[in-house]
Parts: sequence; structure tokens; C-alpha cells
Amino acid sequence: MLTIRENFMETIKGGNPDRFVKQYEYQEWVNDPLFPIYFGTIVPGGEWVNGWGVKNKFPAGTPGPFPCCEGEDKVCKDITRWRDYVKAPNLVLPAEAWKDAVEQVSKIDRKEKFVTAKVFCGIFEKLHYLMGMEDAMINFYEEPEAMHELIDYLADWEITLAEETIKYVHPDCLFHHDDWGSQTSLFISKEMFDEFLLPAYKKIYGYWKANGVEVIVHHSDSYAADLVPEMIEMGVDVFQGAVSTNNIPEIIKKYGGKITVMGGLDNGKYDREDWTREKVRAGLKDLIEAAGPRYLIPALTMGGPETTYPGLYEAVSEIVGEFDSLYFPLK
Repeated sequence: MLTIRENFMETIKGGNPDRFVKQYEYQEWVNDPLFPIYFGTIVPGGEWVNGWGVKNKFPAGTPGPFPCCEGEDKVCKDITRWRDYVKAPNLVLPAEAWKDAVEQVSKIDRKEKFVTAKVFCGIFEKLHYLMGMEDAMINFYEEPEAMHELIDYLADWEITLAEETIKYVHPDCLFHHDDWGSQTSLFISKEMFDEFLLPAYKKIYGYWKANGVEVIVHHSDSYAADLVPEMIEMGVDVFQGAVSTNNIPEIIKKYGGKITVMGGLDNGKYDREDWTREKVRAGLKDLIEAAGPRYLIPALTMGGPETTYPGLYEAVSEIVGEFDSLYFPLK
């Protein structure tokens, strides 16, 4: 029987896995000291200000927090003066600050799982966190020079984050958030993405890959099928959070071998108070029959190993296991 890590690698490389990957089982997230500095301390049901000065709220019973970007809460009030408003949080800490993270890493069996660095709120999300979605959309058109400058600044900050994390944690997997669309379309055109965001991500993911990271997992629980070629170009190995509107079977048919899709069970459909194992089983059956078992990690689309309603995440992993014998029979 393959280890969890071996089975995952066989899955994404098109080899011979002996079972389905069970959602996030292959990732072991490291609780680094930088996350609370730049993202803040998450307070379910409450609010906080993160290291960029952005106010966040996390209403009870919702899947996650959201930024407050209007009026006085808006951090970057004028993109042409972004240097006056945007101040990156310091990431260079003494070695002592990494003591707990280093100890955590020492207890992870790298033969079994990937030591995983996590980065929440990628470049696009940072932009609209800082100035609001409407201003971000307008500024792409009206102030492209300033937006390029700010994106370069954010990308350089992410490189520093990578440098510090790699120095102490030596991760072999990166889990990176950045939602690029709604349920049905991209937030910006493919051409605009290529101009503004693709170069930044090639730089960021290229740095991680050049310094020991084997696997890049990008989270976007949205429509992003049009950007799969860009994901491949920037070095993404797993498109995580892929909702059903992406036409997952078509992505796998066209790009299988270059990228693996993790998702297919939209949290909006299944992570509900009235969830049942029968609904999950039916959804998984439809997904796997349509997409096939190759280059697919059938999973919920949440950006982490959790659900809003208790018990669902564990149930999905268990039910995925029910399909192992159908698609990976013993030889």
C-alpha cells in the first residue's frame, strides 16, 4: 500500500495510485509566526485589523471572513498615492520566533505527508482588500502604471515571506489562496490577468519551486477554467477549490498530466445545515463518473480542511473511500 504522499504523487503524475486522495490528507500545515502578523488572528463571530491595516469581519455561521473596504475603512484611498497608504508588515523575525514552527516540522513524517506552507490572500485579493473591489476594477483600466507598481511591491513582499519561511521550515508544498472569479466568470479578463497578475505569480511560484517546494496548490473556489493554461505556466500542480461550473471533466481531458483538479463538490451546494451522506455520495458518483479517476482529487471546495457545518468534511473523506474499490481494484 502506498503512503499518503506516494499515492498523491502517483495521482498528479498520472502513475498508479492505489486509491483516491482524501481531500487535504497529503498536506500538513505549518503554524508559522508570520501568518498572525500579516493576516491577523482569526476571530470567528468577531472582527480584527490585519497587518496591512485592513479591517476583517467574520460573521457567525459563515464560511469565512471578509474585508471591510469602504469609506474610512478603505486603506488605499488613492492608487496614484499608494505608497502613502500601503505599508507592508515586517516579516523578518528573530530565529526564536520560529521555535514552535520548527518543532512542529520536526514531528512531521515527510515520507507520509508534505510539510506545507500556507499563504492566504494572494495578489489579486490583496489588491481588493486594500482598496475595495470597485476601485480595484476601475484602477486596472484607469491607472495601470500605479497598479503595476503596487503589484510589484506585493510580489516582492511575498518573496520575502517565502525566503523567511523556507529558511526555517523547508516546506515541500505550498498552499496559496487567491480567488480569481465568481461562480460563473473571471473577475478580470484573461488578457488583463496575463498583463497584471501572471508575471507576479511566475516570480512568486518560481521562487518557491526553485527553493525546495515540489508541489504548488493554488486555491480559487470560483470559476477559473480559462486560466488553467496560466496556472500551468506559473507552476501550479493542483487547482484546488474548483467548483463544478469549471467543467472539470473538460479540464482533465484537455490538461490532465499538466495539472490536477481538487474539488468538484461545491461548498455552496453541500456545506449546508441539511447536508446528508446520501447527497454527498450522489455528488461524488456523478463527479467521478464524468471526470474519471485520473488527475482528480474529489473534494469539497473550501480553502482548508474544514466545513461550516460539523462532520461534513470527515464524511466526504469517508465516502470518497467507498469509491476506491470501484476505480482501484486490487491486482
